[in-house]
Amino acid sequence: MSTHSYFTSRRSVLKGITALGAGTLMAPALLRPAHAAAGDLVANGSVINGSHYGFGFANVQDGRIVGMTPHESDHGPNEMFETLPDWVYSPTRIKYPMVRKGFLENGYESDRTERGKGEFVRVSWDEALDLVAAELKRVKETHGNGSIYGGSYGWKTPGLLHNCFNNLYRMLNLNGGFVDDAQTYSTGAIRVIMPYVIGGSYYNSSAWPGIIENTELIVFWGSNPALNCRIGWQVPNHAGLRYLDAFKATGKPSVVVDPIRNDTAQLLGSDWIAPRQGTDVAMMLGVAHTLFSEDLHDKAFLADYCVGFDEFSAYLTGESDGTPKTAEWASEICGVDAEEIKELARLMASKRTLITMGWSIQRQDHGEQGPWMAFALACMLGYVGLPGGGADYTLHYANYGTPKGTAPTFPGFPAGVSPEGLPAPIPVSRVPWAIGNPGAEYDYDGTRYTAPDLRLVYWVGGNPMHHHQDRNKHIEYWQKPETVIVNEINWTQTARFADIVLPVCTNFEKNDMSMVSEQNVGIVAMKQAIEPLFESRSDFEIFTEISKRLGFEQEFSEGRDEAAWLEHIYNEGLKDAQTKGVDLPDFETFWTEAPYQEFPVTEEARNFVEHSKFREDPLLNPVATPSGMFEIYSRRIEGYNYEDCPGHPTWMEPVERVGGAMSDKYPLQVNTQHPTYRLHSQLDNNTALHPAYKVQNREPVFINPVDAEARGIVDGDVVRIFNDRGEVLAGAVISDTLSANHIRLSEGGWYDPLEPGVIGTLCKQGDVNVLSLDKGTSSLAQGNCGHTILAEVEKYTGEVPKVTTFDPVL
Repeated sequence: MSTHSYFTSRRSVLKGITALGAGTLMAPALLRPAHAAAGDLVANGSVINGSHYGFGFANVQDGRIVGMTPHESDHGPNEMFETLPDWVYSPTRIKYPMVRKGFLENGYESDRTERGKGEFVRVSWDEALDLVAAELKRVKETHGNGSIYGGSYGWKTPGLLHNCFNNLYRMLNLNGGFVDDAQTYSTGAIRVIMPYVIGGSYYNSSAWPGIIENTELIVFWGSNPALNCRIGWQVPNHAGLRYLDAFKATGKPSVVVDPIRNDTAQLLGSDWIAPRQGTDVAMMLGVAHTLFSEDLHDKAFLADYCVGFDEFSAYLTGESDGTPKTAEWASEICGVDAEEIKELARLMASKRTLITMGWSIQRQDHGEQGPWMAFALACMLGYVGLPGGGADYTLHYANYGTPKGTAPTFPGFPAGVSPEGLPAPIPVSRVPWAIGNPGAEYDYDGTRYTAPDLRLVYWVGGNPMHHHQDRNKHIEYWQKPETVIVNEINWTQTARFADIVLPVCTNFEKNDMSMVSEQNVGIVAMKQAIEPLFESRSDFEIFTEISKRLGFEQEFSEGRDEAAWLEHIYNEGLKDAQTKGVDLPDFETFWTEAPYQEFPVTEEARNFVEHSKFREDPLLNPVATPSGMFEIYSRRIEGYNYEDCPGHPTWMEPVERVGGAMSDKYPLQVNTQHPTYRLHSQLDNNTALHPAYKVQNREPVFINPVDAEARGIVDGDVVRIFNDRGEVLAGAVISDTLSANHIRLSEGGWYDPLEPGVIGTLCKQGDVNVLSLDKGTSSLAQGNCGHTILAEVEKYTGEVPKVTTFDPVL
């Protein structure tokens, strides 16, 4: 059964479930005039709001959200947005301030191994806030601000005011500071490596209109925009999906290089090349060697715009190490036929080609090499800086490539100024390791650091018990801090592994506003639709109260409440709009009459081509590398003397892969592709979506028919997936959309331990990070290796345990 047919059949079930569960949707024409003003709620009507899944209207009946209506400017409404009421009213909602019983009785001297399994006790808000303030004061006075971690990584709710990170940072900065983190789990390696190569951000995608008109071939290398443009860090309008359809309509060819025949390949009817996961750099080197040996590379571009090709070509031909990186050499590693590699090289040389690389390639051992090698390949082709050509790293995500709006700057809620003298920010994927290893040294981006002794962890807007690798080791690290405080909407495992838990309301229970799209094409009001459920509060209210207890309430709030801050933020943007000549209404009109404003898009933005100015005149427009040119070889990186990150793109064996180390013991590569019906772990508790994809109430694991038959597994079986790091249960889906020796278990399934709090126990629901490797990509970037996983799978023959991770705590 193909993935496409699997999800098509599941979606038909979903439509029926959604219609029954959400109640009758009101007609938008009847609802939209009934907008709620700040501070006022409507008992019956519609209220505009936004989310990571789109924007539109919450339909309210008798003070309860009964359905969602997408906004007419949302180009790709989806099931995640439409079923948000189920998320709002989930049984997993945290209703009251809660404290772990042992911590309430014994404070920071309590048994920390009780985290994840200990009983929680309901307390009043005053008790909880007093306890939080007291712990912050104690740790500061006893150990210093350098012992407080507040980096708090994660996919918070969108919003300019209720940005929970900035609310936490502001409070902690006023308290004397904290230890922060650096980079992201999504882009840990690429964010560090690419400035060395191109002298700046990799985020400036060429605009889709020019790509569609001028490209002759798109190679989607580990890139899946048809899936990943369904969501956005800010409120998305899904315009990227519209452009993807427009590219399809041209009939131009595309190639998808991926172990999975992914959503994009199926949408576009792309040619599919399936290398072994983790071997992309070897395959790219085989393509590059073909270009070089057949004299298909652009020598003039390499001479005029790049440095270091001589050093790289010596490696490519084997002059420097005795191993020519031929297509035949690459084929032995990546599993793709040598002739297919050569044909791809010739095809890319014969057509203006855009290589759009996904971030999965850099979330693996030696992840810096993939994006660097992709850019080297684009430079050899010579299309960089031309419309429809070059290398891109963001078209696959959050609707990048949509022409940027002429957007005024709305400042948002300020995080404050970090005091000097604190430990350096920790690469975010190494934070749990640092928590568990105080005093240990590590390298990062050319400097050697020492992990601080972190005694208190305060986490908001994220779920590290989902996104961090090697769950069992993570739980061990999590027993080190004296105090763990979590602000959360739901009883995630992060909340269950905390000492103090403060209930936060959803975006439908407070007022805010958000930019629309990562390309800032507009701004939308996010109006409160219902009263906060139970005793939940906004992060702004919570941190205002903590600040009051620590003696700086006025400095934190500046004397403004929610309504005053929203008007202030908007008015600051309005001033900038006037400077830029952008027409915007005043705040009152925006909030009450016109709560969605689109910004103008210039012709320059519609025709933007990344690196075009450098290509037009490299002397007047040098890139910000030491040489002022693209650096295929970096003397700075070479000078760091890192064994795991040399001075030019290099194939290095990952710690484990199919066909390499450990594959005899664990022969299957685990692909952790983003889920279709969630944003990471968000909405895994949305039971309205479960019929669309869950198998026996568990995460689906996609298995190639050959691998399934060899193990006696059939569609719908509960299976056990395991390696030396852990074991999980999942529901089998037999699919021909992934290559043999690979299985797909999407990241984001909530951890569900058979024995809560016990290191090494079985996960009943399919958290893939029980299986993953806790290792930095290299000494340069220290990104995560979430795609470097080998495992085995077998039919589960024991009594299948009940999934309990979605059960309420109280």
